[in-house]
Amino acid sequence: MSAHFREKEEKQNWALIYWRCAEVSKCSYEGSATFLWFIASYQEKDPLFWNTWAQHTLKNALTLQKLNQNTAKNLILFLGDGMGIPTVTAARILKGQLSGQSGEETQLEMDKFPFVALSKTYNTNAQVADSAGTATAYLCGVKANEGTVGVSAAAVRSQCNTTQGNEVTSILRWAKEAGKSVGIVTTTRVNHATPSAAYAHCVDRDWFSDGEMPAEAVQAGCKDIARQLFENIPNIDVIMGGGRKYMFPKNQSDVEYPGDKKHFGTRKDGRNLVEEWTNRMKNKVSSQYVWNKRELLSVNPNNVDYILGLFEPGDLPYNLERNTETDPSLTEMVELAIKILRKNPRGFYLLVEGGRIDHGHHEGKAKQALHEAVEMDRAIGRAGLITSIYDTMTVVTADHSHMFNFGGYTPRGNTIFGLAPMLSDVDQKPFTAILYGNGPGFKVINGLRENVSTLDYQGNNYQAQSAVPLRMETHGGEDVAVFAKGPMAHLLHGVHEQNYIPHVMAYAACIGQNRDHCMSSGGASSLSPALPSLAALLTLTRLLC
Repeated sequence: MSAHFREKEEKQNWALIYWRCAEVSKCSYEGSATFLWFIASYQEKDPLFWNTWAQHTLKNALTLQKLNQNTAKNLILFLGDGMGIPTVTAARILKGQLSGQSGEETQLEMDKFPFVALSKTYNTNAQVADSAGTATAYLCGVKANEGTVGVSAAAVRSQCNTTQGNEVTSILRWAKEAGKSVGIVTTTRVNHATPSAAYAHCVDRDWFSDGEMPAEAVQAGCKDIARQLFENIPNIDVIMGGGRKYMFPKNQSDVEYPGDKKHFGTRKDGRNLVEEWTNRMKNKVSSQYVWNKRELLSVNPNNVDYILGLFEPGDLPYNLERNTETDPSLTEMVELAIKILRKNPRGFYLLVEGGRIDHGHHEGKAKQALHEAVEMDRAIGRAGLITSIYDTMTVVTADHSHMFNFGGYTPRGNTIFGLAPMLSDVDQKPFTAILYGNGPGFKVINGLRENVSTLDYQGNNYQAQSAVPLRMETHGGEDVAVFAKGPMAHLLHGVHEQNYIPHVMAYAACIGQNRDHCMSSGGASSLSPALPSLAALLTLTRLLC
């Protein structure tokens, strides 16, 4: 073998080693991801590095020509609230930098999904959408007005009398009616905009309990969202998130914060919805209510079929501020949810929301938002380890974007929360790579833009500068990404209306109105069932590797 050939082969091997490490976002080779990055930075100067990487990617892409047309036994939707494409890119860089890499070359778990589409997020009455109307679209298959959940565009926000007759049902209900187990996991309140569209029909997303409703709406017979969580779809198998105070009578103290009045119960009707759930579930021998991480992690999923977990009076804390002893992470909640739901031989539907990405952006706190996105990506990875692409369709998307972006000709490996490498050529002051189009980060001192170099611009709660002053930053109107893997994932391609998503997922699972194609003329399923033995073997192999 010639020296030239040996050198070329060695370079190709280094390229593949680095590619595999970038793919998993961590690598034990020589004990250091930083070492790998040092090698890669040298290799990147050689065209062979990029050609080898591209050829390897091409070979993987060619395997997708054989489409997965199995029936989806299980369906999982990961919804990053406010996770626009700039947020995805910045979260990717952050994920890599947290493991000692430059970041740009890192792969998020969602990046590894073989099929990607774009979703048009507008509401029927809004060019730039809100989370309620969009949730109705990607859960119920129908576009709707902003501020409304589980009702068609014929319903008008806050007008109770437009509710009846305009209700639309969700894919969670379709799955439940097909005999599947169903679950909701969120880092926000379980009666917030995103999860509520899975079970509620409400003309105002802010009607969390009857304590937030106008008296005339209550008198007219409209129901608050918390009440609908327990009444509309009997026995949702898994419910995890925040929102405890909306389940208890007004002025009842909270179990975790007994002396803090802002966390007291809000219900004017005097009902204790948690107690009602617990009493109703006594007939179900395997149900459990939990309100902290210790209780959650003590649950044996083999012995529990129904779980209600309410971990905060309101939203869960940001992941950066989470008490790791008492507050569960999104990943921990998702893992337990899947282990409970997957016991059903008919499969399951699970909605997972990384809801505080949105809150971080609204507050102009990009570091909080991006760490929330990285945590959701961690949960996506964990879900992939305990399910199989042969019988589980997984979709990752966002409801809308934000006025968030990053730029400024930053060099490779620049910390995502760092400064651009130049001063403004107008006011001769530095600026951070991350900026918002509007929001609370707009500050003027003595008529001039604030000098960010005098601030802790890498702090957890630093509010990035914005072009227009607003108390709360707004959503963005551009399309968002849809990542898909598993049975029929290839149907998510190109540019689609957002309401297309649940129709594809229902088609893959043969539920809802999408069942005719599942039966051949002889009555047998025309979609290929997944091979359980092969799927189990491959899942076990991934866990052992």
